[in-house]
Amino acid sequence: MAGPELVRELTLREKASLTSGETAWTTKSVREIGSVVVSDGPHGLRRPAEGADEFGLSGSLPATCFPPAVALGSSWDVDLVRRVGRALGVEARAAGVGVVLGPGINLKRSPLCGRNFEYFSEDPLITGVLGSAMVAGIQSQGVGASLKHFAANNAEHDRFRSSSEIDPRTLRELYLRAFHRIVTEQQPWTVMAAYNKINGVYATEHPWLLTALLRGEWGFTGLVVSDWGAVDDPVSAIGAGLDLIMPSTGGRSDAVIIDAVERGALAEAAVDRAAGRVAELAERVKAGAAGQAPHFDRNRHHTLAREAAGKSIVLLRNVDDILPLDPAGSESIAVIGELAREPRYQGAGSSMINPTRLDRALGEIVGYAGQDRVSFAPGYRIGPGTDGDLVSLRDEATALAEQSDVVIIFLGLPAEEESEGFDRQHLELPADQTTLLDAVLAVNSRVIVVLSNGGVVRVSGWQHLVPGLIEGWLLGQAGGAALADVLFGAVNPSGRLAETIPFKLSDTPAYLDFPGQFGKINYSEGIFVGYRYFDARDLPVSFPFGHGLSYTTFEYSGASAQQNGDGLRLRVRITNTGQRSGREVVQVYAGLPGSRVSRPPRQLIGFTIVELAAGESRQVELIIPRSELAYYHPIQSRWLVEGGRYRIEVGSSSRDIRGMIMVEVSGEEEVNRLTPSSSLAEVMAVPAARAALQKLLAHHPLAAMIEDPATLAMIGSMPIRRLASFPGAEISDGQLTDLLSRLPGRS
Repeated sequence: MAGPELVRELTLREKASLTSGETAWTTKSVREIGSVVVSDGPHGLRRPAEGADEFGLSGSLPATCFPPAVALGSSWDVDLVRRVGRALGVEARAAGVGVVLGPGINLKRSPLCGRNFEYFSEDPLITGVLGSAMVAGIQSQGVGASLKHFAANNAEHDRFRSSSEIDPRTLRELYLRAFHRIVTEQQPWTVMAAYNKINGVYATEHPWLLTALLRGEWGFTGLVVSDWGAVDDPVSAIGAGLDLIMPSTGGRSDAVIIDAVERGALAEAAVDRAAGRVAELAERVKAGAAGQAPHFDRNRHHTLAREAAGKSIVLLRNVDDILPLDPAGSESIAVIGELAREPRYQGAGSSMINPTRLDRALGEIVGYAGQDRVSFAPGYRIGPGTDGDLVSLRDEATALAEQSDVVIIFLGLPAEEESEGFDRQHLELPADQTTLLDAVLAVNSRVIVVLSNGGVVRVSGWQHLVPGLIEGWLLGQAGGAALADVLFGAVNPSGRLAETIPFKLSDTPAYLDFPGQFGKINYSEGIFVGYRYFDARDLPVSFPFGHGLSYTTFEYSGASAQQNGDGLRLRVRITNTGQRSGREVVQVYAGLPGSRVSRPPRQLIGFTIVELAAGESRQVELIIPRSELAYYHPIQSRWLVEGGRYRIEVGSSSRDIRGMIMVEVSGEEEVNRLTPSSSLAEVMAVPAARAALQKLLAHHPLAAMIEDPATLAMIGSMPIRRLASFPGAEISDGQLTDLLSRLPGRS
């Protein structure tokens, strides 16, 4: 029985009760409509353990902690992310969970966002493609995903009240684009409405966002749930298209909704719709859970977590091939840094997972090289320490570095510096860590730095001094083993940056408008976010978007591109010119020199991974949908592909372009319908409109004046309705409207 049929016989009170949660993690059960269990889980399940607090913050059931999205985004690996999603779905079914609250796909507008570790990228294409793969994997197991946080939720500061002030083109091209892809490709069972406002209206109470766009334009058929505690006005929320208010409101929202219906302030049909969708979700969850719950194989999932972490690690520098280390060699290795022994492997806040096991890098390094070759010094405290204590730790580590052949030093951010609920204030590593690094470099130049961080950190002060630099992000429970795999060459690194590492904070696009003030966050940088901004400004960066090294080398040749039906076909030959097998992430960018609208010099339009043995060569083909070339026209409220000669670039990063092709692309007609508010220059640009206006002005000096280029340049921006006020013009608004209504428009 479908949702609307299930609720047909319910009372208003029963229907209203379905619109809010029973507990922090369950929906209500009414008559034959069952309860649904949901769980936090962008990178692992966080189901509260028996006896824990209701929200599970004090303890949750063991679950595999896969690499968070900050790491998975750097894998650029669609199949890998889909398999991680499938494993999450298996664990959800085994735990009796019907909906996994993830993935998070908000863009990294600023590197300071405290929740960036839960998000994939600064780019909407990577975010959308990988997010789609994650949803597909989760839902393949009969478990629902919850796409979040919808929408323009890119800061944690004042997140329950702040308004994201954003123009239509920026909203569509960047902050809605990944949501659109995933909704239309995968139909997630639920979409989670965010805490923030968008242009002054709460996302949970936004009719255009939740109904006109999500359901009307995109055809979403699932349930819209609020983020936990995100609803300010239950009546407005249900009226706007929200279906489920979470968590439990203790019946308060139900009573308000019933009262609004009885007063005529809310249509009962809106309550019917919301209750019907809750019932439909309950039926989907029941069907998905039918039969025996799958066995949760902890070892197998840990192995997958290790693979995922290994493919997410980014090798940033490798001067004189200091890496990989030889596991059978004789050189002594100093491992320095408490993070090698007590790793940070996930972010803080609602996504914290109780892992089934935890690999530590120090032990895994010893496992490769042997106890006789490896020595350890903590070097710093993860928690607070006295100045004297820190000096003692630093001296011990420096002495160890001086007597060792090579140093691996683990640096990173403590959990208290990045978390859900607040934003970072800077991009700096802790001062005691950088001071330690300086001391180590003073006695040993063969230093490999391994970073552990959920958001980018500034490396510009020292990156040129270290021959080896690994961005380890937060890698989940198997990250320690994965790091050792890369350090010793068992895994050839193939991760690529999904976000730019800036030279300094003040270079970043949102620097002057993050996190906002007076309750508003102005997205003043518009479409120029991440590498789009750095390339448009031609700013130096520490490491560009898409960057990542390998233990082998790849050559690009024979790049070609041409229009292919409804898109572009790009071909390029990739050759592994090194001595070992490896994976290359082939990236395709597009730009349109001389475009009539503002555009970045390049934006990512496609990517793929090719795996090649040493010496192997293969032609790679990518089909790029035409829609990837489109921009959103805010006046015409539609997507347009501008015609012209596009610069198609293929390479290994946004600043490592290996081939460029100019391709002529046919465009779509841009029709600006003329109105009395159109400018004089716009009217004069349309031959028919120009002739008709000259006829109306036949006996006025303006007729000759506006034919003069210099005069038109001076007054061309004047709306033509104002001509009616000029002495002697004798043109009424009615005449203008009649004239314009009979014109075909401007092309």
